[in-house]
Amino acid sequence: MSDRAVVAAAGSLLEALAAALPQWSRNTLRQRLRLGCIEVDGEVARRHDQPVAAGAVVTIRPETAGCRPDAPPGLPILLLDDDLCAIDKPAGLLSVGSDDERARTALALLRAQLGGGELWPAHRIDRETSGVLLFARTRAARESVQAGWERTHKLYEAVVEGAPPQPEGEVDQPLWEDRNLFVRVGARPEAKPARTRYRTLARGAGRTHLAVELDTGRKHQIRAHLAWLGCPIVGDARYGARGPRLLLHAVELAFEHPRDGRRVVVRAPAPAVFAQAVRPGR
Repeated sequence: MSDRAVVAAAGSLLEALAAALPQWSRNTLRQRLRLGCIEVDGEVARRHDQPVAAGAVVTIRPETAGCRPDAPPGLPILLLDDDLCAIDKPAGLLSVGSDDERARTALALLRAQLGGGELWPAHRIDRETSGVLLFARTRAARESVQAGWERTHKLYEAVVEGAPPQPEGEVDQPLWEDRNLFVRVGARPEAKPARTRYRTLARGAGRTHLAVELDTGRKHQIRAHLAWLGCPIVGDARYGARGPRLLLHAVELAFEHPRDGRRVVVRAPAPAVFAQAVRPGR
């Protein structure tokens, strides 16, 4: 749903918006401008100092990337407010910096896209995995989200080689990490409990398209569990066989909003290549 206001007195766009919509922070208004989500008399506005006349109609569209086709390029934003920002992370991009890469990461690129300011990772997904990735815009928001992480619903889609023994089931096996950072399945003193549930969406071409839910959130959990089941994810060079890309996508994240506790559901549909991978004659 869009917010709409009529400018009471001529001046700059930001000042007019701040006066007409006191419930909006100036920081959020500036971000809507960068995303192309603010219109003045039906035309997309870009600058906070743009002059506006009394009586002009200003519309603020929902906080999604590409509110209009001419919105500036950047990471696809799925949710944006004063506390949180969620993106649809492309495959091949680190969530946060590493010893080898600090500039080209989702955290660094998103911070620049939003014009700076605080930004904290609420969780991480693997470089090779695409999909919903959540950031907090304050330390308090991050702490709140992470405190309720066990209640967060995490849904993925994966395309695997072969087929699981049953069309629907779960893997309830502990995981541990060896000295080469390879996650292994099995009971060990240092192993941590892990449970992964799956159901079949489609089968074909010697592969299976799965919906996967996590009851825990261990490193490489889905990849290790599905490989242990005998169905490594297509394109998983670590636990299966190398391919053009890892066919694992974070489809949905549902959690309690840190400001008011309401349930928030953020979705990013899986790329078309997932359905294409199980079609005959691919």
